[in-house]
Amino acid sequence: MQNRLKLNDPRKIVTLANFISLIRAVLAVPIVYTLRDPALGSITLFLILVAIMSDALDGWVARKADEVTYFGQWVDPIADFICIFSVVSYLVLSGQVPAWFFLFYILRYFLIAILAIYAFNRNQFFLSANWWGKWATGITVLGVFLHIFEFDSLPWMKMASIYIATSLLIISMIQYLRQFINSIRDSDV
Repeated sequence: MQNRLKLNDPRKIVTLANFISLIRAVLAVPIVYTLRDPALGSITLFLILVAIMSDALDGWVARKADEVTYFGQWVDPIADFICIFSVVSYLVLSGQVPAWFFLFYILRYFLIAILAIYAFNRNQFFLSANWWGKWATGITVLGVFLHIFEFDSLPWMKMASIYIATSLLIISMIQYLRQFINSIRDSDV
């Protein structure tokens, strides 16, 4: 049996945690803008750190305030996707990140999103985060960070982080697919 979060008023939309998630999505614009000018590297670093901290903060605030909502459970991964998608697309277009990673990241996200929406529309389950997905997001962010900021002493870390992120993204995708299949199987019983 899955461990479910207690939802105080799951239909609530306007919460501090949801606002924090939305800020993360909006941060994609100034991050990409500052990436265009290497002289703005310290501002880029600050904005990325704010985005990273907001990803940890929104869930913590939601749980502490007892305001875990359906909207928040959707907007948090969407905000992650918007921020990572925007930055990685810029890095791919500037030749800093391999295009195969970008394409895989998009396809994986849309596959999971389509299955989650399908299941949600059939009132079968609500997609919940798994630890593989959290680690995959964290290592993806690390990979993006290492492609933005050069560390001459660790040149191998750039691609190693992309390969590790890809592996974790595959594992988390398999976990989400298993969760989806099990929910379909359980609803047919």
